[in-house]
Parts: sequence; structure tokens; C-alpha cells
Amino acid sequence: MNIKALIATTTVALSVASSGPASAASRDYISIVGSSTVFPFATVVAERFGRTTAFAVPKIESTGSGGGLKLFCAGIGDKTPDITNASRKIKASEVELCAKNGVNDIVEIKIGYDGIVLANSKKAQQFQLSLRDVYNGVAKMVPDANGNLIENPYQTWQQVNPALPNIKIEVLGPPPTSGTRDAFAELALEGGCKTYPEIKALKKTDKQKYKAVCRSVREDGGYIEAGENDNLIVQKLAANPNAVGVFGFSFLEENADKVQPSIIKGIAPTFDSIGSGEYPISRSLFFYVKEDHKDTVPGLQEYVDAFTSKKAIGDEGYLTDRGLIPLAADEWKLVRSAGKSLTPNL
Repeated sequence: MNIKALIATTTVALSVASSGPASAASRDYISIVGSSTVFPFATVVAERFGRTTAFAVPKIESTGSGGGLKLFCAGIGDKTPDITNASRKIKASEVELCAKNGVNDIVEIKIGYDGIVLANSKKAQQFQLSLRDVYNGVAKMVPDANGNLIENPYQTWQQVNPALPNIKIEVLGPPPTSGTRDAFAELALEGGCKTYPEIKALKKTDKQKYKAVCRSVREDGGYIEAGENDNLIVQKLAANPNAVGVFGFSFLEENADKVQPSIIKGIAPTFDSIGSGEYPISRSLFFYVKEDHKDTVPGLQEYVDAFTSKKAIGDEGYLTDRGLIPLAADEWKLVRSAGKSLTPNL
């Protein structure tokens, strides 16, 4: 074969190889996006993976759960992520978006549990809050004395509850793209909202309005979107003793010398209270994998194996030292099986 023919043949072969889902093979590292809460856990696994295997260290971006799923669902191939981390379960609308863009075979991996904490500086008074206190302090709309919904009038925590400190309500929390924000809205805000019988009844007559009332945060400065970086929120709390921050339990563990958690419904967020579900604001943590990339991205199967191993997420796994609350033994076995087979399960 002459040189021109060889070049033409090679060009065609390369074109064919890169024309379909297998184009992910042109990338020699795993691409991961998603939750800022799962980010520290994934980073530890990725660094160990890079040190102990022949594969490249995965590239991880902290984009928030919603932002990560949007990128993940954009399509198949090397321009899209292989994995997205999430501090909440994927929504039906996101599964539909994925399908619309050809991402049909998705593997859901549950890695453990986390609690959402409301914390403040250790220099300040520790808060004792009910879920109703949280709702009245942070929600956009609250009921007045006659049960009519009005724009949140409370400016201080003492106005919310006379037993609370007489300081301005300043809650630093994540933006709408964050899974922590979604879980906080569902578990904490809605949890307090439905303690009002007249609002709880609204769920049966106007579910859309009920959701808007119970999950929307105030926009008058009482709730301040502080970005996806939970460490930045911790730094701001240390600088402002009057502020309260919303973030994951793992960040509380890492910064226990600077910040303290609020007691919610008489329960402190601890390893045991979150794992048992006793702490009222607990949630599951996940990552999602594109099965289509399994055979084209070097190390993808091996990374999932490493993350779902007992050594990583078991009762005494190295991620528990970072604040991850482990799965029960039976649940871990199911997760391990899903990770080993990478069979689509959504």
C-alpha cells in the first residue's frame, strides 16, 4: 500500500472510531462533575485511585447537583462527563432531559448519608430550633396571626421565637443549583411549613402552590446565596458571629474548632443521629454513571469499584473519617452489586 492510501485508510478509521459514543475513548481520564457535598469524598477516592492504579487521576469539578446533572444529561461522548455527584436523588425531569439527549443507560450509586446542618460561630450562642422556627426565619411567605399568607416580616430570630437571640436573621446558604438547597427546602423548610394545618391542607387542593409556599426562600436579604463552596460559608461564619450557615455535616466535622451546629427539634447532628434518621434534616448521597462510557473511558469501572468498596464506604471505611455516614450492611451489598455490574437501574 502506498503512503497516500495508508494515510487515507488511517483517516477513515479514525473518523469511524470517533463518530459514535466510543468517542469518549479520546479522553484518557474520568470526567466528574456535580455536588459540592459529595466533592470532598469523591476527591479522596480519586486521589487514592490515581496513586494505587495505572489510571489517571479523575478530573472533578464542583458544579452543584443540579448543574452537574445538566452537564451529565447533555449527551454521550468525550465532551460530556462520565459521572455526576449528587446530594439528592435525580429528578424525573432530569431523567427525561438525559433521554432526550441520548443518555438512556444510567447507573445510580448510593454512597451513604449526610445531614444538613444550620451552624454558627462558636463565639456565639448555640441555636435551639424547631423546624417551624427554621421555616419562619427563612421562608419567603409565612402565615400571619389569622392564617393569611404574607411576605416574611421577621427581621430578628427573637421575632420568630422569643426564646431565640435578638439578632438579625442572616442565613448563608447554597444557590438553587445545589442539592443541599433542594434537600434543605424539602426537609427543613417544608418540614416546618406543614406544622401549620391550614398550609398542610393546601397540599391536597393546590399542590403547586403548597410547594411554592413551603420551599421558597426569602429574597429580602434574610437568606443570602453564598455559592457552592461550603468551606467559604464556614469562613464567613467565623468572621460574622451573627450569621447562620447551611451546609453538609462533613464540613461541620472538618471545622468543629470554628463552628457549632444548631440543635434541631432537640437533636444534635451526629454520626449516629444522622445514620439512624433521628436527626430531622438527613439525606442520601449519590453519584450517577453513564453505562455507555464504561467500555470507552479508561478506569471508569475500576473507579466505581474503588468508591463502592467496603474499604471506602463501609462501616470503618476511610470516607467515614471524612464525615460520610455509612449505609447499612444489606444496603451496601446492593450498592456494591450495582457498582460491580454497572447495570442501568433507573
